[in-house]
Amino acid sequence: MERKRNSFAEWASTILLLLFATTTVAQPFVIPTGSMQDTLLVGDHLLVDKLCYAPSGPVSKHLLPYQEPKHGDIIVFRYPADSSQTLVKRLIGMPGDRLKIVNGVVFRNGSRLNEPYAYHKYAYDPAQDNFPNPCCRPVREESAVQAQREMLEHNVVNGELVIPAGMYFGMGDNRDNSSDSRYWGFVPRDNIIGKPFLIYWSYRASTEDLTGESAGSVLTHAIDLGEHFFTRTRWERTFKLVRGVPDSALPVNALPVNPGLANP
Repeated sequence: MERKRNSFAEWASTILLLLFATTTVAQPFVIPTGSMQDTLLVGDHLLVDKLCYAPSGPVSKHLLPYQEPKHGDIIVFRYPADSSQTLVKRLIGMPGDRLKIVNGVVFRNGSRLNEPYAYHKYAYDPAQDNFPNPCCRPVREESAVQAQREMLEHNVVNGELVIPAGMYFGMGDNRDNSSDSRYWGFVPRDNIIGKPFLIYWSYRASTEDLTGESAGSVLTHAIDLGEHFFTRTRWERTFKLVRGVPDSALPVNALPVNPGLANP
């Protein structure tokens, strides 16, 4: 009975968001980079559920499936180093968790994680595939560099990162090309906006066009849309639901090191 009620509440929430999508209830968001490849692609346009993690009231808690963030959720949040930027990552660590990465494999609380969503393109790189350690991916904000430094100085115990109260650890599914908590620190709970629930449109475009970093990118993108809307729209991704994938902890010897990574 409880499962049926939760399922009904989830679909009721989805319908309400579609009908009354506003800045209070839902928020449109476009994926500008490949950090969540192949789960989310550059040019995916999403609707983000802003109610899912909101505090529940005495009546609303029976109507909408409020919840706390959990392992495996895809979360949308304000970038701690620059709150004007909104990022999307997968939630890997929660308060109290102990994390480390060895040869590209994530260990949480002493157990290897089975992560079917993780994408590895390149061979072993100790700067990216082992953690916690000072890493080399550049970040523009000095506050991000400082946050990583403080995280590694104050939250590493016996070679594992211990996540403090009120903080979360997010990583991109594209582990070889994602600026995430490994490089700029924790995500505060108050920064989490919600989670994507629907791809309402997907269009093949460049990161430069979507971020406005190239000269004349807005005009170029508009012209490109006019010429190639039908051929570059990924119709198979239109109205595709986005769901988190709960990761699972396996016995230490049950999961081999990712075959896409070479041993050091």
